[in-house]
Amino acid sequence: MKIAIQGEAGSFSHEAARRMVPGCTIVPCKRSVEVFDRVERGSVGAAVIPIENSLAGSVAEHFDLLLERKVFVQREYRLRIIHNLIAAPGVKLKDIGRAYSHPVALEQCRELFRRNPGIEPMPFYDTAGSVKHLVENRLRDAAGIAGRQAAQEYKARILVSGIEDDKRNFTRFFLVTRRRRVLPGANKTSVAFSVKNLPGALFKALSVFALRDISLSKIESRPRRGRPWEYIFYVDFLRGDDQAARKALGHLAEIADVVKVLGIYPAAE
Repeated sequence: MKIAIQGEAGSFSHEAARRMVPGCTIVPCKRSVEVFDRVERGSVGAAVIPIENSLAGSVAEHFDLLLERKVFVQREYRLRIIHNLIAAPGVKLKDIGRAYSHPVALEQCRELFRRNPGIEPMPFYDTAGSVKHLVENRLRDAAGIAGRQAAQEYKARILVSGIEDDKRNFTRFFLVTRRRRVLPGANKTSVAFSVKNLPGALFKALSVFALRDISLSKIESRPRRGRPWEYIFYVDFLRGDDQAARKALGHLAEIADVVKVLGIYPAAE
């Protein structure tokens, strides 16, 4: 199966895809929009996207795209993230004045920049892509922040390993498909909804879960595009496609302006 990812070979998305769909063919994309385009067109069987990091929080763009596009979350996976400061062969730590990486990765390594004020964080489109960039351009004063696999892929050198702020650093990935399919053992649901700005509206929306003893594992809000100062709420709850969940979602649809089930899938262990 072809799996689209945002990033280059050697990225964490690459590693997650290999673990979620063994034997898959990776199709790297530079932009997240391209990943979703490929899934909707059917040129790939699925995509693997990072959705949330335990240190840096949610990947906002991917939540927006899940809401906008006709796709379905089929599976989730949690990957332990170990960041490394990586440079071209022959470059030493004292030479480094810039560190390139994806903005989410930079957020996970704040202590590195606090301890080394001479190194400037430089946002880049991808973790592994940052290593590819500095090797191809023979940069002697720059490093990338990425996984060990990126160093191996581009024949670069790890200067410092394990630079993430907290060793319990995990990223949650989604396997996204065009076709709605609920896998056996599915016990978790992601849903997006919006409510009118009225007293008690959010309380009423959340009560549809509380009344049925359904546990929420996540809730957050994002601005609603084209509707200033209105918000979409993203909720994960710990039930699959059972009667209680269906009744809760039916009740929610009576209260909310918009309801979209983003996915029903087995919770990551």
